[in-house]
Amino acid sequence: MMKMQLHHVSYPVRDVEASAAFYEGLFDLTRLSRPPFPIPGVWLGCDDRQVHLVFNESGTYRATTSPDIADVHFAFRTDDFEGMVELLKAAGFSDDLPENDRKRVLIIREGLAGFPQLYLLDPDLNTIEVNAAPM
Repeated sequence: MMKMQLHHVSYPVRDVEASAAFYEGLFDLTRLSRPPFPIPGVWLGCDDRQVHLVFNESGTYRATTSPDIADVHFAFRTDDFEGMVELLKAAGFSDDLPENDRKRVLIIREGLAGFPQLYLLDPDLNTIEVNAAPM
């Protein structure tokens, strides 16, 4: 069987620079060179994988402003889950904010997955998971 490996995920964003700053600031991703496609965007490196942010005037199709574990998302894995929680708190995110607050985080320290998980939204309401899954 041929070997398959995830190369990148791509998210639609309304403001490429604001979204890039969000991912660079919270997740320490680094900008990569990107071909001169006719659609604006930014490629960000995450270890040996990539996150592609692509301009789309409509943005995401989500209407709710709270993280939803059943929604389309990708996951970052961290070796310091509580450190990530603290980093998010320092950036104004919290699990005790009202349901419709864009900076509300859903934190599951002990769940069915068997490892801690949290969910948050990016500036365009795209869902992001951060977990401490074993590697």
